[in-house]
Amino acid sequence: MTQNASTFAGRVAVVTGASSGLGEATAKRLAASGAKVAVLARRANRLDQLVKEIEQAGGVALAVPVDVTDAAAVTAAAERVAAEFGPADLLFNNAGVMLPAPAEQVAVQQWQQQIDLNVSGLMNAIGAFLPQLIDSAAAKGVADLVNTSSIAAQNIFPGFAVYSGTKAYVTHLSRTLRAELGAKDVRVSVIEPGIVGTELQGHVTDPGALEWLAGAKETITWLNPEDVAEAVHYLAAQPARVNLQQITIMPTRQAS
Repeated sequence: MTQNASTFAGRVAVVTGASSGLGEATAKRLAASGAKVAVLARRANRLDQLVKEIEQAGGVALAVPVDVTDAAAVTAAAERVAAEFGPADLLFNNAGVMLPAPAEQVAVQQWQQQIDLNVSGLMNAIGAFLPQLIDSAAAKGVADLVNTSSIAAQNIFPGFAVYSGTKAYVTHLSRTLRAELGAKDVRVSVIEPGIVGTELQGHVTDPGALEWLAGAKETITWLNPEDVAEAVHYLAAQPARVNLQQITIMPTRQAS
């Protein structure tokens, strides 16, 4: 446990896409600060291992295997979290996939997979947990909804049109929800990372995108998942009056 192990004492955090990368690192960071953390993802074995690691470090965690593209399953997961930990007051809405390819390939299946997870999956989690966030904010004075977007929401990367479109949705949705939910003391923030070393790149099959990523790795020291986890922790640790609307995190040498 860290020296500030009581920072999030009494908080109930939910992390989607928690079986690896940003989700795994953030779950560990929040648990180290005293939050009870429910970790959601499809890979039950990875979640079980994550819970074991958190508990060995002195934290409290709950593995909830779920596919966030299944709205009914996410609703059931939310009910389980509330039953075992109490209402969530922090949702790190992080599950996502990146499958770049030139539009002329008409890779409809990949398009749909990105939309289903990055947009519909995100909305399923919001729909399932928002009532809990609102109730928690009323009881505790604040709750947090943090969505994972990408610098692709703002910048232009040829071959990444559909992925970028899904992330632009996440960013604009987050800004609008912030204005809507702030009056209920639910803070909404969006994280826009540059290149982070995670499994996300492992799903890429397009030769052009793979070449670009390989070149970037030779010239740029990529971010670690823990860098993003620290940012999520920072924004959720602010006083209730403070809402960091958007955090863009870039590797120092990544220009755009």
